Order: sequence, then C-alpha cells, then structure tokens
Amino acid sequence: MMKRVGLSAWLPVALLGLVVACSPQGGEGLAQRLSVATGGTGGVYYPYGGGIAQVISDHVEGVEATAEVTAGTVDNLKFLANQDADLAFALADSLDDAAAGRGVFAEFGAVPARAIAVLYDNLNQLVTVEGKGIDTVADLRDRVVSTGAPGSGTEITAMRVLEAAGLRPDTDIRQQSLGVSESVDALKDDKIDAFFWSGGIPTGAVLDLASTPGRTVKLVSNADTLPFLQEHHGSSVYHGVTIPRITYPGMVDDAEVIGVANVLVAHEAMSEDLAYRITKALFEHHDQLGAVHAEAAKLSLESAVVGSTVPFHAGAIRYYREQNVWPGD
Repeated sequence: MMKRVGLSAWLPVALLGLVVACSPQGGEGLAQRLSVATGGTGGVYYPYGGGIAQVISDHVEGVEATAEVTAGTVDNLKFLANQDADLAFALADSLDDAAAGRGVFAEFGAVPARAIAVLYDNLNQLVTVEGKGIDTVADLRDRVVSTGAPGSGTEITAMRVLEAAGLRPDTDIRQQSLGVSESVDALKDDKIDAFFWSGGIPTGAVLDLASTPGRTVKLVSNADTLPFLQEHHGSSVYHGVTIPRITYPGMVDDAEVIGVANVLVAHEAMSEDLAYRITKALFEHHDQLGAVHAEAAKLSLESAVVGSTVPFHAGAIRYYREQNVWPGD
C-alpha cells in the first residue's frame, strides 16, 4: 500500500464499500488501495473524482479507490510525485510546468506524471456580481480579488491572466487566496469584489452564488488575454471557450473565457496493466461515470487523447490503440 502522508483531507466517497479480494495464495486480503487527488468540495474535481473512484472500485478487480479533497492541481501533482496519491486531476498549464520542473515546481523538481485521459476543459471564470462596475480584467485594478487557493491551478492561471491584462497581483490588486466556496461566501458578504475560478460548468459554488437573493451573478469575459497567453505559454495550452448565459441563473451575456484542458494523470511508475485496466473501466462504464456530473458525461475516446502536456502512460496508450483512436495509428 502506498503511503499517504500530508494530504489535506481523506474523505471516503459515498457508497464506497470495502473491496476484498482473494490473494494468489488462496487466502483473503484487502484489495489494493488507490487514492485519487481531486480538489475542493465546491468544484467539479471532487464529484468527478468520486465517480472515477467508484468506477475503479466497482469494475477494476482487486482495487479499491478513494477520492480525496485537496487544494487542487499544484498540490495534486506534488502528492503524485511523492506517491502520496496514485491518480490526480491536473490543469494542463500547471502540468506543463510540473513536467519541466519550472515555475512553482522549480524548487520541488520535475513531476514524473503520465496521462491517462484528457477529461474536459477547465474554464477560467472571473466571477463578480452586477453593480460592482467590473466589465474587463483591467477593471480589477485596486479591487479586492481572490486568485484561488494556494496550491491550486486556478492560482497559476489567474496570475497569468492578470499579467496578460497588464496587472501585477502584488501591487495592482488587493489579493486574497481563497478556494471557490470561500470566495463565494466572501463575495456575498462584500469582502471581495471578484474572484477567479478555473473549473467546469456549472460549478456548484457559483450556482449557489447565482441563486442568492439580491445578488445577480456576472461572469467577466477574459478571452482578450488569449494572444498574450498563447505567445508566452504555448498555443497548445490555452484556447478560447464560450460560457453560455444559460449556465448560471441571472447571467445577462455569454462570457468569452480562457479554456485549459483537465488531465487525469498517474505516476510513471504505475504498472502498465493497472493503467490499462483503469483506462478501460472509465470508458466501458462511461454511463456510470457520466451520471456523476455533466462534465464527466463529456469524456470520449476521441477527446481523451488530445490536449495533454505530458506523455501518455503506456497502459493508456495500449487501450487507445485497441480502440483505434491513438493519434498516428
């Protein structure tokens, strides 16, 4: 069993039972236990990760998986590198830095992550409420803004978007570092003016804000920063996405935002057989996974192999080749 030291929380996914398997010697023993590093409870990573853990526990023989609450991508990748987690959700831009050992990973070192599947797009949502006078990223100057929880991919993307808009987080805004649920509470209480959140849609915490009486949610378009981001961080990492105004109650306009791929990754040391069986289970039981969240329903063989900023695990590649979707085959 892999060690699990330093994780911010250890919460069993609802309905996960104890899986008992027979040992090769004929005796009974506990199944191999895997952890899935996800994110905060107010976002998409945690319920999606819970769904993945459930599928693995139900359909990968001899394996029990558990989803864990974490601060997000950066911490997830550090847990993975230390083998305190076995699978992790990661934003492609942070994953790119982790693989190269740069940025926030410069002192930590390179992370030996391998992709299992590209899951869906995280959308960089700049959230405020009507009446704040915030229509562009540049309007955040001198405002109180949450840039995401420390150790999250949201924080990395937010810093880059601010830079692209000509703002320095340390001097041009009054920065807070809150997770999405805490950001929503702070915005409700007028303790902040806006917050960044990189997540799927709809995000539960933002839905909560949109449903608050006396508050009209507003998503600020930030796609005008895309040329800068692509020039400085690579054209394959960032792309433009439209969030339809029907996504959250009260939205008046569509929001044009920055999109970044979410990747399910494993440590390179995971066995090829285990990675293969996990990948196979996710697609053969996609209906079960898709029932967890709208973003999980988007997983497809064709999209799963496009958009990762690290190489794919050999076990995953084996499955995709069997399905005739591996690029170049």
